Amino acid sequence: MPKQIITSPDAPTTGFTNQATASPLAQAIRAGDLLFVSGQGPLHPKTREVVSPDIREQTVQTLNNLKSVLAAAGLDFRHVVNMRVVLRNTADFPVFNEAFRDTLAGEKVTRTCIGGTPHRQGVNVEIDCVASFD
Repeated sequence: MPKQIITSPDAPTTGFTNQATASPLAQAIRAGDLLFVSGQGPLHPKTREVVSPDIREQTVQTLNNLKSVLAAAGLDFRHVVNMRVVLRNTADFPVFNEAFRDTLAGEKVTRTCIGGTPHRQGVNVEIDCVASFD
């Protein structure tokens, strides 16, 4: 099966170095029975602006953006097998983790969380994921 591009109108497409130029990224790509979702951040789906400086609100928005992309493929968090998280400030981890736990509502995934500098000013969390259609 050739790769299939998945797009959700309810999540922003990231990867813009200049918003006048098309992004080189897909929101997600299905390859066989796996879905690879590009890193999402705390951007409003329509305005592509950061929703808030608050890490809890940023985490919830980021996960909602991921959820929208998953839904476009007919999946949800039950299908996610792995997430990778980048936090601008590792001191935000306790609040991030609480918001993550609350939003996933008991669903278990594997996850790596590292400190780093997301590419866009004001973005304090970025998350990508891999989901399975099985």
